[in-house]
Amino acid sequence: MIRVISERGFTMDEVALDEAILKTDDIIEDLHKYADMVRRICFIYLRDEADVEDVFQDVFLKLMQNDKVFNDEEHKKAWICRVTINKCKDLCKSFFRKKVCSIDDIELPFEDKIETDVLLAVLSLPAKYKSVVYLFYYGGYTVPQISDLLKEKENTIYSNLHRARKYLREKLGGVDYE
Repeated sequence: MIRVISERGFTMDEVALDEAILKTDDIIEDLHKYADMVRRICFIYLRDEADVEDVFQDVFLKLMQNDKVFNDEEHKKAWICRVTINKCKDLCKSFFRKKVCSIDDIELPFEDKIETDVLLAVLSLPAKYKSVVYLFYYGGYTVPQISDLLKEKENTIYSNLHRARKYLREKLGGVDYE
């Protein structure tokens, strides 16, 4: 067996080095594939760019440290989605976050007034509706998949979607954006 000395002076055998390189390549591929989804979920929950970046890093660090073997890409995507939601909720529940005043005037990166209005309305939804709306409309998940992700009954998801749509219709003045 051949020993390799890394830049930091640690010794590794070639097999471990190859495994580390392969895992790094997989993480980089996942980073490119899921970065946008993770950032969008984070922004919906946190509405602060610094917090979004913190959770973004935590999610991909957890993926890197994860030894779990995924059944397929959908399983991995659902896992990443679930971890992102949990990390966002943890941050929202943290002592620091509760005791610090947030800035509500966020510049949104949309030029289209309709998109900005819709996004602001979605962001003003209660958390349980916000998650369902994001996963259904932006994430492309079906109600049964959302039910599995959020660990709630399908009928609850349907009810939350219905209530969120009703709330958005009222908030946006009865205009249907679907």
